[in-house]
Amino acid sequence: MSTPKIYALHENPEWFPPFAEAFAAEGVEYVEWVLTDGVLDLDEAPPEGIFWSRISASSHTRDHGLTKDYSRAVLSWLEASGRRTVNGRRVLELEVSKVDQLTALRAAGIDTPRTVAAVGREQVLKAAQGFPTPFVTKHNQGGKGLGVRKFESFDDLADYVGSDEYEEPVDGITLIQEYVVAADGGITRVEIVGGEMVYAVRGDTERGGFQLCPADACAIDPETGRPVPPVGATISMAPDEDWGLFSEREGYDDPVVAKYLEFTRRHGIEVAGIENIRTADGRVLTYDVNTNTNYNSDVERGTARSGPREIVRHLARVLKETYPGAAALR
Repeated sequence: MSTPKIYALHENPEWFPPFAEAFAAEGVEYVEWVLTDGVLDLDEAPPEGIFWSRISASSHTRDHGLTKDYSRAVLSWLEASGRRTVNGRRVLELEVSKVDQLTALRAAGIDTPRTVAAVGREQVLKAAQGFPTPFVTKHNQGGKGLGVRKFESFDDLADYVGSDEYEEPVDGITLIQEYVVAADGGITRVEIVGGEMVYAVRGDTERGGFQLCPADACAIDPETGRPVPPVGATISMAPDEDWGLFSEREGYDDPVVAKYLEFTRRHGIEVAGIENIRTADGRVLTYDVNTNTNYNSDVERGTARSGPREIVRHLARVLKETYPGAAALR
């Protein structure tokens, strides 16, 4: 038998450098498998190893429209062949559907924002009829603030849906969701690896608006190399000024963390960043489960534990557990 390896399945090389650095720092070998297009021979057995999926719901925004279904096929093939996946086939479905996330969270007793799903453009106004204002729209298959817009009235939404500016969701599903204001002007993202909270991060909604992707690549214009003001930002800044949208929430011990750990255990989620917002009226509403979680370098420099390195350590443990007799494994 060939030496089992760790395979990293993803579609966006711009997001991978922090993980490559973590593998190098931990001295752990790995193989990248970029799932944008390819050939899958179902009569062949997969290679020996474990397979970590960090497929993103926003892959279609990078002209990787085939990634979601290619990944579904690959993960189904791997799991049917008995290979160990980390964030496998079921977890992919949570990643690419906010409806799936919100219904699963609610079933686990975790509070979520009031939400109605509209399937098809012609159903958006019907879904919003009588919905308390203001409200926001979101794409069901989202990421990076896709389709997130705030509306003060039903008439404003009607004008938008009837205009050329309307953004069609890739899966045809638009969410109408209650608009909530953070009590402290920020959201909380709880980073979980291998059943433990690594740390919690605050994202500044007052400056960052609706687009709070923590990856460094999200905030950099590839042509200019300068920070890009996030979608929905409410202030102006110089193009070379540091946005500093993220910071660690030291000592974060909200009771919702225990619910998150149980939720991830129940659904087989081994790596995730789960986001919530504490409202002015005291509610803690969870609205997003990111299973391809990215980490912010500014935050990482100040934390006691590194998210990417915790992932690599977890993968190395899983590899040893899966192949206890294999030689040359750290």
